[in-house]
Amino acid sequence: MVAPIGGGGAPGDERLRFKDFEFQRLASGRCRAKVVLASSDGREFSGESEGIISQAGELRCGAAATVRALERVVQPKLGFELLGVKAVRAFDATVVIVSLSARQEARASRLVGAYLTETDAPRGAALAVLNATNRILGNFFATR
Repeated sequence: MVAPIGGGGAPGDERLRFKDFEFQRLASGRCRAKVVLASSDGREFSGESEGIISQAGELRCGAAATVRALERVVQPKLGFELLGVKAVRAFDATVVIVSLSARQEARASRLVGAYLTETDAPRGAALAVLNATNRILGNFFATR
């Protein structure tokens, strides 16, 4: 699955792609997620997170790893904070919804993203973060 982030698709646009997602449930009762995002020029940005094995903990782990990868791309000009993540049943499927705060200079805005998934909710949480940040990252790349 590829999740483009960025402008209108013109040649030379900076884009991030969802390259890799790894999720492990550890014997210690914890989980670990790793996300790799790749830019159009070949650079890779990874983020990792650990959490507790539970539905909510696994969702937060996947989402937080994506937030950490994104921050490697945009810091110090832009920062994100994961406010919440939840999976709900809707339309005979599972929808993962995330809420984020984006900070740019002295202002903050609230972002919401969703991803429809059936089999891999932690990965769905990672992709929901990308869906939430799509527009703001497109603006970020356009003004760089």
